[in-house]
Amino acid sequence: MFRRAAVLLPLVGASLRLRGYKRTQEWLHARWVRRNPALPQTTSSKDIVEKTCRMVRAAVRYGLPGGSCLETSLTLWYLLRLQGISASVRIGVRKHTGRFEAHAWVEYEGAALNQPEEVHRHFVPFDGEFRVPPKEQS
Repeated sequence: MFRRAAVLLPLVGASLRLRGYKRTQEWLHARWVRRNPALPQTTSSKDIVEKTCRMVRAAVRYGLPGGSCLETSLTLWYLLRLQGISASVRIGVRKHTGRFEAHAWVEYEGAALNQPEEVHRHFVPFDGEFRVPPKEQS
């Protein structure tokens, strides 16, 4: 899982810069669909979520430099989906010291996964959750 995250983080970053958010999420979703993630799970969802979060954090820390909150969140979201976990990417905004700021995180069962210090609580999230690319939401 660490290797997957370490390889995927810079790919997601490059895709975000070249194609933007919507096309990057569509690309990740298409990869997920092709892999057919309907594999039986042998461990609990909680264990899978915790392990995947640890591996993504390690990849951010020990992998290539960079890794914005959006890159990290999309990577975590995708890796969880590969394992049959339905998490959501959340994006929030705030105005701080006269500057507009945005932040992204992943939520699973109402809890922010990649936010150990609860930074996300200082941002107002958009109403919608980004479970699947927007064109697939009906």
